[in-house]
Amino acid sequence: MIEKLLTMSFSYRNCMIIWVCLPLLSSGNAVFGGSIVKFLPGFDGELPFKLETGYITVAESELFYYFIESELSPESDPVLVWYSGGPGCSTLNGIIYEIGPLAFNITAYQGGTPILEYYPYSWTKTSNILFIDAPVGTGFSYAINSSAYPSSDTKSAEQTYEFLLKWFTDHPQFLANQLFIGADSYSGISAPIVVKHIIDGADAGVFPRLNLKGYILGCPRTVETINENSKVTYCHRMGLISDPLFEQARESCNGSYYEVEADESECYINLQKIDKLIHDINKNHILEPKCTWASPDQDGESDIRSLKEESENFILSPPRIPDFWCHNFNYALSYIWANDISVQEALNVRVGTIKDWKRCDKKLNYTMNVYSVLDVHRYLSSKGLQVLVYNGDHDLVVPNIGTQDWIKLLNNMTVDFEWRPWFADGQIAGYNIKYSRRGSGYRLTYATVLGAGHVPQEYKRRECFDMYDRWIHYYPI
Repeated sequence: MIEKLLTMSFSYRNCMIIWVCLPLLSSGNAVFGGSIVKFLPGFDGELPFKLETGYITVAESELFYYFIESELSPESDPVLVWYSGGPGCSTLNGIIYEIGPLAFNITAYQGGTPILEYYPYSWTKTSNILFIDAPVGTGFSYAINSSAYPSSDTKSAEQTYEFLLKWFTDHPQFLANQLFIGADSYSGISAPIVVKHIIDGADAGVFPRLNLKGYILGCPRTVETINENSKVTYCHRMGLISDPLFEQARESCNGSYYEVEADESECYINLQKIDKLIHDINKNHILEPKCTWASPDQDGESDIRSLKEESENFILSPPRIPDFWCHNFNYALSYIWANDISVQEALNVRVGTIKDWKRCDKKLNYTMNVYSVLDVHRYLSSKGLQVLVYNGDHDLVVPNIGTQDWIKLLNNMTVDFEWRPWFADGQIAGYNIKYSRRGSGYRLTYATVLGAGHVPQEYKRRECFDMYDRWIHYYPI
């Protein structure tokens, strides 16, 4: 009977008989669309925080989510919606490696189920976080039929917005909480579009009305041309290319290094020289080893096709040589853990829907159809939002130079305070600058994270918590 009631149409959810059934559902640790998870394989004892997992149906797709209540005051703390980049990277990556309250014990791993430990400097210390596996095909999200798998920047943003409307309808107790949208890396494209959908929906009287207050973007893809052009300038500033070569490239390319045709022009030749110099640099963090290659190419070209096709997934097992370390080793345990049947059962993943969980699915059926969201940011700058944008200063995927360049192109911005350091544990953790737009209430804080790569909270987890904790409560970073 309860199952039949739960499948009734959306418009009947307020009927008397549904509300009568709610106490029965709660007593079984179930809620609309999800269930409470108290124990996880690899974690010793009951989880010290409240975790709910479940699915929301959106356009013949089942989008999987993890909701972790604030460990301080869930009734009044903000709700942060978070999804990862890629596109196609599971938000489990965010929970375990970046901003969540769990972490793998990597050094003690001896085989079997990986050990999970409680991580104290989680963003859930100060906010509720709704983690979404989006777009469909990411993490544990799946399509009801194959025709629903193809996605794109615009489609993903629309579906995420629809997901939020349905999730908050099922969780009305959080509608009054302040809402922030958060994303990193490639999702810097779709996240601002989601924010625009929320604002436009509120203006059009769409129910429920979401209490949107702002958004947060880590190393965000924003304008393709600006991002790509900034890489040459960044390489020069970091000493990866010489002064003469940089000047030659700048003059011959007229300052534009993106999509230069392969020919014999001086610009193309100079860019080839630059590419060769940084070929064996780890773009995610320029100071870390590029471990996807067994050894640096001597001729600048590898003939190992499999490494080219799946370089990020090449090393998927912990190191056998104690002194040899690669950042990809950290990801190995997530594949072992998330593909364990007992883990999927504990998370209430539907049996048989995901046969091979991937941290980042490189074969996702996805069309990148938005090349710039600068105009979206300009539109949002008139809406009185609070915004935090940040970069790792050792990231060559989305260099901090490019992010600062597009921020300067926003309309009618004034500087509230100039470039200055921010601190964590008494040490400089990065630098920041704050902008505002007169008359709109719009505030944008831009911050760098010292020594961090792509994405910053994975490299400087404690420092990024301090940054977020101050910003989300409207304190200066």
